[in-house]
Amino acid sequence: MENRYLGRTGLKVSALCLGTMSFGGATDEETAHRMLDRFVEAGGTFIDTADVYSAGVSEEILGRWLERQSRDDLVIATKAYGDMGTGPNDGGAGRKHLLSAVEASLRRLRTDYIDLYQVHVFDDATPIEETLATLDGLVRAGKVRFLGASNYAGWQLQKSIDLARARDWEPFACLQPLYNLLDRETEWDLVPVCRGEGVGIIPWSPLRGGWLSGRYRKDMAAPPEGSRADKAPDAGGWPEAWGVYANDRTWSVVDALLEIAEKTGRSPAQVALRWLMDRPGVTAPIIGARTMAHLEDNLGAAEAPLDSEHTERLTAVSELPRPYPFGLLERFKRR
Repeated sequence: MENRYLGRTGLKVSALCLGTMSFGGATDEETAHRMLDRFVEAGGTFIDTADVYSAGVSEEILGRWLERQSRDDLVIATKAYGDMGTGPNDGGAGRKHLLSAVEASLRRLRTDYIDLYQVHVFDDATPIEETLATLDGLVRAGKVRFLGASNYAGWQLQKSIDLARARDWEPFACLQPLYNLLDRETEWDLVPVCRGEGVGIIPWSPLRGGWLSGRYRKDMAAPPEGSRADKAPDAGGWPEAWGVYANDRTWSVVDALLEIAEKTGRSPAQVALRWLMDRPGVTAPIIGARTMAHLEDNLGAAEAPLDSEHTERLTAVSELPRPYPFGLLERFKRR
């Protein structure tokens, strides 16, 4: 598997990152360890988790596996923000919670350091200065090697970068946003910030919960019962509800995926992943495989790029209308 630099750092990571959100839930420990072994066997080095995944169990499962590995050969990422208890300071990105959260993650992961520590969601109740100063202290203390953000708006990311630069604090090395063929809003604001500032992009939900795997077809009247699409949407379209994505644009994208997959001898998931792997600024999509079969299929995306003809077709068919001011700015762009 290809290795890439994480943004403008000297840290190399595999071009696919293994996400572990299902560990301790849909994926039991034995299967999780086999998946981790297979990922490393295929050349993977980059593994992402979070303290809130299965209420800490994902980190624990990863930690027990990590004890049997060569630690320095791997890049382990985790995240903090979500509530880990019922107390008033058991969540968020304030100093008290972050200092407690990193120690708890280190214990669960059974490691002395975390390669990449990420703020899971922007905390609008805590001064950015408090969050960034605390994160900088974790790097200086040797508990954390690099910092990242997830689920930030463009202005929040840019302000964080500017403050870190002005105060000589450790900057964010990467951003973990929602980004895939169906969710391309990230390109309007966040991708330009990341590319301009040297921040690597590690997209989550690259297959949008199965929508880009070919599982759902336009001739279906409803999604399979119990599937991720068979759930009520929330204000942000999460989870991957049928009512949010079952539309003409989605079916056009799915049709293109199926046709290109047939022509290239690859699966629709591999085609969708490869398109994302080769988008400007992207370091490594986070594959959230829940089974060995899913993992084996996803790993095939690393084999070779798509032909330019196929890449351009997918880009065109998945294009989103740009709202103000992005559409106006694109229209008047001088270069």
